[in-house]
Amino acid sequence: MESIEKTVREIITEVKKDGDKAVLRFTRDFDGYSLNSVGLRLSDNALQDSVNKVSKEFLKALKKAKKNIEVFQRKVLPKSWQMTRNGITTGEKYSPIETVGIYVPGGKYPYPSTVLMTAVPAKVAGVKKIVMVTPPNNVNNDVLAAAYLCGVNEVYQVGGAQAIAALAYGTETIPKVDKIVGPGNVYVSVAKKLVFGDVGIDTIAGPSEVIVIADDSVKTEYVITDLMAQAEHGSGANALLLTCSAKLYKRVKAKIGHVKNVKLHLAENNQEIIAITDQQAPEHVEVLTRDAVSLSKKITNAGAIFAGAYSPTATGDYLAGPSHVLPTGRTARFASGLSSADFVKRSSLVSCTRQALQKNAKDIIALAEREGLKYHGASIIQRTEKKK
Repeated sequence: MESIEKTVREIITEVKKDGDKAVLRFTRDFDGYSLNSVGLRLSDNALQDSVNKVSKEFLKALKKAKKNIEVFQRKVLPKSWQMTRNGITTGEKYSPIETVGIYVPGGKYPYPSTVLMTAVPAKVAGVKKIVMVTPPNNVNNDVLAAAYLCGVNEVYQVGGAQAIAALAYGTETIPKVDKIVGPGNVYVSVAKKLVFGDVGIDTIAGPSEVIVIADDSVKTEYVITDLMAQAEHGSGANALLLTCSAKLYKRVKAKIGHVKNVKLHLAENNQEIIAITDQQAPEHVEVLTRDAVSLSKKITNAGAIFAGAYSPTATGDYLAGPSHVLPTGRTARFASGLSSADFVKRSSLVSCTRQALQKNAKDIIALAEREGLKYHGASIIQRTEKKK
């Protein structure tokens, strides 16, 4: 990890110093694509035309998923409020972040779903400008159609740590943003960690993970398929079965017990299962049991909980509404999945009447004096002392 961090620091330094020139050099060296500054940005026509180049079935699925995500994210979005007590009005004002960068990873297959799960919450929150970066090998009509439908304003074909650096500090072509969201490989994650503070980020994404809690009321095939669905994310992914059913345990073990990143545990009771789940604080939890809903309510540490035999993780990955950008590596102990709430900032509001300030003056002054902040106290005295 130290060598990766050293490499990423060097990439960030070069991008900050040389801008487009560094981004283009790294894109050539790491991705094998020779571009120029003009070629970094995909044209608006390319985005719009992509919608006509994807299948009707795929386009229908995109639109349905987008609608579901919008409905959910509107419900999540916090609203400004005020209250008045004894002459003091307090409240909170929520304002959208102005410019957001979304990172859509490349790989063996494109990930248009990541466009949906990052851009739609930002749009619902009222973000004015959404800038998308994605590796050149990930630029295809599926991804571009999703970007167009979701209201992405600009798309740049650049990936890796250099893309994160470009979003954080800006180049001649790629604009600087206020916050960067979206999953990526270890170089992307380390880059997000290093630029945090100069720009906001959502989370440091690690390998994907799932805990499947099941009993003998669910079909064994469901359990096996859901575990393997997680395993297909790659060698770093983690899938764990927790069950009190010896029969189910043996069946699953016979079928996929040899799979490296799938683990099985036979628990004594549900109390042990809940304790393990909360200790692991996984990205996804599936509860495939007779009492799925009630058992789900006992879990406190999880990025997303899927209750019931007909609620596999894939429903949340693509269509249900919550974002699939979720906390990993036990960070669900203190972090939550990406939502529209992550694209607004909160300002506290305070407004006092003269009478309220006079009533509370002595207390404020006492606290300020105790901390040795005489001008804090003076700001109250000037407004409340009686003129001679």
